Amino acid sequence: MAMYLLYESSSGYGLFEAHGLDEIGQNTEAVRSSVTDLSRFGRVVQLTAFHPFESALDALNQVNAVSEGVMTDELRSFLELNLPKVKEGKKPKFSLGTSEPKLGSHILEATKIPCQSNEFVLELLRGVRLHFDRFIKDLKPGDLEKSQLGLAHSYSRAKVKFNVNRVDNMVIQAIFLLDTLDKDINSFAMRVREWYSWHFPELVKIVNDNYLYARVSKMIDDKSKLTEDHIPMLTEVLGDEDKAKEVVEAGKASMGQDLSPLDLINVQTFAKKVMDLADYRKKLYDYLVAKMSDIAPNLAALIGDMVGARLISHAGSLTNLAKCPSSTLQILGAEKALFRALKTRGNTPKYGLIFHSSFIGRASAKNKGRIARYLANKCSIASRIDCFADGATTAFGEKLREQVEERLEFYDKGVAPRKNVDVMKEVIENLQNKDEEGKETVDASAKKSKKKKAKVEEEETVDEEKSEKKKKRKMETEEENEKSEKKKKKKSKSGGDEETDDGHSKKKSKKKKKSKSEDDDE
Repeated sequence: MAMYLLYESSSGYGLFEAHGLDEIGQNTEAVRSSVTDLSRFGRVVQLTAFHPFESALDALNQVNAVSEGVMTDELRSFLELNLPKVKEGKKPKFSLGTSEPKLGSHILEATKIPCQSNEFVLELLRGVRLHFDRFIKDLKPGDLEKSQLGLAHSYSRAKVKFNVNRVDNMVIQAIFLLDTLDKDINSFAMRVREWYSWHFPELVKIVNDNYLYARVSKMIDDKSKLTEDHIPMLTEVLGDEDKAKEVVEAGKASMGQDLSPLDLINVQTFAKKVMDLADYRKKLYDYLVAKMSDIAPNLAALIGDMVGARLISHAGSLTNLAKCPSSTLQILGAEKALFRALKTRGNTPKYGLIFHSSFIGRASAKNKGRIARYLANKCSIASRIDCFADGATTAFGEKLREQVEERLEFYDKGVAPRKNVDVMKEVIENLQNKDEEGKETVDASAKKSKKKKAKVEEEETVDEEKSEKKKKRKMETEEENEKSEKKKKKKSKSGGDEETDDGHSKKKSKKKKKSKSEDDDE
């Protein structure tokens, strides 16, 4: 039985035929030892056909399809063209070896070509990969390495881009950083308290908050310089005038030792660092809240931003959390207790990270397990909506939160809660109504804008007509003025001619009279 090998390289698809293989005595160890020797391996495996990729984008698409176990149209046409045809009703006399079992099953379903993927085939493909540049004669030295590098970069970049689009990595990093900041700020604040207590021990009992203590210690600096002028400044920091006066009075009668200016400078700089860390922690929390509203708005509306972010980080991603059943989500974070209970055959834990939710704290002791199971169910629904829904909305999370509230009332007072189907239908109807209203408002605004445009156009046409009429009138008046001027000029010219004619006639008459008088004299 003949065997063909399909090799997916970075430059194209290669089809190889393996000759002289004994099916019964297929020994992977013998193949593994002979793979490195090209003279021995080249006798067994020979190149049948090679189909190069058209471009780098085509190579990326083909590799993505192979990694997902999908046969593309190009690969199908390549196999059907170069492999022996499979006749219907007859058993094929060859098989195709592939590196991906999923791809082989898809090829078998689509083309009826028998495929196999085992250790023997993988060893043969390893030899093909090792000597691939020797089989393809037209390849220049370095071309294969360049194509492999470019395809690896584009493939990894595409995977990273897909991961970034979900942006749940930012939430995971932010919640980890928040937890470490809480620990660090707490330990640093305790160090500030111990350090400054050598100088002003009474301040610890007056100011309990770590952040306020750091601010007050930085403001006071030296207790011996405390006066009543510092009361307004201390009041701004502490928010209580009585406490500010108490601090000033305690500073006057303090039992602490004096510190050198250098020691006070060190204490102040360390207190400033603690204040900066606390301010950054607030900004980071605001950033986490904003990110959760974008990534998992329904989960955040149901269980809170911090608990939702911890669930996502513990699961690894929002997609992994959406894939978890509610029973797994319920004990997420209590794995040690679960395995300890399974090992000792004790009671399994009822809740994990969702214990930090306010709902479980509000429930009675006997109902904590019930409400934890119900809350895990709703969290699973919310995470799946956030992961697979197209648009981001908090409507589902708010309604799920109302359902948990109703379940708490049911456990306390016996009031029957609404069914989940009815609640989800109500949410979907509300969203559809909002979409229709939004479309109507958009249509109305579009109509208004069209009407405004039509009015503006009409006004512009009217103005243009008026301007054209004015221009015509001006032209007509100018023409009339020109005509009148021409007429005046003509009249003035005709009057001069008449005068000259009269003069000539008078002269002629005088000449005639003279001639007549001369004739009479004769």
